[in-house]
Amino acid sequence: MRHVVTVSATYGAGGGIVGPAVAERLGVPFLDRAIPGAVAQRIGCTLEDALEHDDRAPIGFERLLASAARMPTVTLGGIDTTFIGATDADGRLLYDQEFVDRTEHVIGEVAATGGVILGRAAAVVLASAPNALHVRLDGSRERRLAQAADLREAGRGEALATGADDTAPADRQPPTMRELDDNDRARRAYVRRFYRTDPDAPKLYHLVLDSTIIPLSTCVDIVERLARERSEAAAAPPET
Repeated sequence: MRHVVTVSATYGAGGGIVGPAVAERLGVPFLDRAIPGAVAQRIGCTLEDALEHDDRAPIGFERLLASAARMPTVTLGGIDTTFIGATDADGRLLYDQEFVDRTEHVIGEVAATGGVILGRAAAVVLASAPNALHVRLDGSRERRLAQAADLREAGRGEALATGADDTAPADRQPPTMRELDDNDRARRAYVRRFYRTDPDAPKLYHLVLDSTIIPLSTCVDIVERLARERSEAAAAPPET
């Protein structure tokens, strides 16, 4: 049975915890950094270039939006000719719509085989997929910031315990409200620019959870159950 779950999460809402846990429960791949990696491979640019324009990299993405705002946008054959600043293996400039098109193709492949996808406006891309469950994780800014700090510290503690702590110096400090706002703005900008919609809109999702009040483990339980039910309903023969 093909279980497909899209997870949209604001900063500190625990998407990076809930997504992989749900994927493990359902026995399907979790696609996070794997998507820009696959996109980079298809286009021929480096993974570093792909990640720089990822929706979770606010500095790189805000730079993309700033460059796009300074240039006229002309649509030729359905391709937005504003470039994203990266180049492929042959030195050809990559266009933002081209990058998004490749990302959508990878998302479509996941939908065909099953998986959990974090971010990348997957709820919009797979809006018509009958077996897909679309989930939104959110919460108040203050509670998300506190949870982000707890998760960051827990991650460092685990890394230290295993002797694998290669955390960047900036990530050793508690997250700030500015970091939260910058990340939220970048993620929102990705969806608004490329899909002309608001990622905060409840209509995009089957389930909206305040994951700063509901424990993350409970969120995983809820999402897993609903994902299984939705897959079963999609696979059931139509009533006659």
